[in-house]
Amino acid sequence: MPSIHDFATWQPLLRLLRAGNAESLAAPGGHVAGRIGLGGWSVPLPPRRPRPGQALQVEDMQDEVDAMERVRGALADAGADGISFVAEIRPTGRAALHLLDAGPAVELGMGPYPGSLILVEGSVPEPWRRGPDPVPGAVPAPSVDTAALERTLRERIPGAVGATEAEIAATEARLGVTLPDELKVLYRVTRGRRQDWGGDHSAAERAYEALGCELFPLDALYVADAPSRPCPWRFAATAAVVTPPDAAVQGLVGSPGWIAFGDNGGGDRIAVDLTPGPRGHVGQLIMIDHEQNIGAVLLADSLTDLVVNRRRRRRSRRRIDETPAVADVNARDVPSIQAAAHPELEVLRVGVLDGEPVSLAPVAGLPRLRTLTAHPGTLADPLEIAKLTGLEFLELGPEDWRVLLDAGAVPRSLSAAAIEVRGGRHPLPIVAVADELLALWDRPPIVRTTLEGDLGPQEPQAGA
Repeated sequence: MPSIHDFATWQPLLRLLRAGNAESLAAPGGHVAGRIGLGGWSVPLPPRRPRPGQALQVEDMQDEVDAMERVRGALADAGADGISFVAEIRPTGRAALHLLDAGPAVELGMGPYPGSLILVEGSVPEPWRRGPDPVPGAVPAPSVDTAALERTLRERIPGAVGATEAEIAATEARLGVTLPDELKVLYRVTRGRRQDWGGDHSAAERAYEALGCELFPLDALYVADAPSRPCPWRFAATAAVVTPPDAAVQGLVGSPGWIAFGDNGGGDRIAVDLTPGPRGHVGQLIMIDHEQNIGAVLLADSLTDLVVNRRRRRRSRRRIDETPAVADVNARDVPSIQAAAHPELEVLRVGVLDGEPVSLAPVAGLPRLRTLTAHPGTLADPLEIAKLTGLEFLELGPEDWRVLLDAGAVPRSLSAAAIEVRGGRHPLPIVAVADELLALWDRPPIVRTTLEGDLGPQEPQAGA
């Protein structure tokens, strides 16, 4: 298998790209770009059409599959997960292929463009650093009844194999937390191992129905803290932790007091909450939505309520963008920067506007503003960003970044940054801007390797 840095590895794919993008390649600055990974690819090839009266078959696109597998095989041999590329192919067949290895300081982006630039190694956005607030008056729910819980569980799942006290103690030592009494009762009745049912699927189904969720075995329990819920900087930086005074659950990414012990069968985690919100109970059950990056919803006031009383108290999720912490200034939502300015503002997103570019002066000096994202062309003066002294994340278009770089005005408070790219812009100038930003923090650059070769004359298209 040729190396990933061998032009021959890429030749079959480059020929397909030339045939499928002849017009755009012939234009001034013409190029094609994409990304190929072990798990899939994003490559600008025209869709294949099936033969009349037939469904599309694998053999109808075998050349494309073979070309991709050739590159992916070379990636696997190199121990790489994926690689971005930019190809410039002349009508004569001469080709320059630029391979882009993002390295450890750049998150995965869209297609060939770099994702968020991690300027400070190991940094995470503020919501991922936020721990739970203390709630001194929080107590278990009145519905907690460990005797009734144990009796009901033994009635509903007879023959279950329970965990020993030593196994429970080992789990507490591993997690670094004392399990609440209700959870201990649950595992004393059943330790949650499928193999304990010896292939009896009906018994396993009874256990699911008795609990209302898929129970994790003891050795799979985990603390659903913030690191257990990773999220790319570009999205995580625009989230905010907000816990209203009437909330049962704190609006956290995760908590050292969230002990995940089950799943609803759809990927959402069920956890015991030992750090409830102002109106919650210690030991209440919460559901952590796998499609959300932050927060959880109340499922039941206690495990007793869920199992014995069959009561669920799932409440609607409060939208973060309905609070002053996050503001979207655009033609549809918040009408102006002045309207977004608020002492609690943490995240300001400036989108497509109907009028003239806006000034950032109204938000200068706000104590909690940490994230700014601005659609290209929406800022009247990008240098006003220098007055936002608490920024930890900044996303701008390449031209606005150019203004800051040339003026030496890139905020040094940043932990991460991103470049917003609109349209099919050539990736190499974007990569150059990214490398300049990385260099300001002495971070590893995006490695570019250029391969050159000749694809030969283009074969005539069928029917031409």
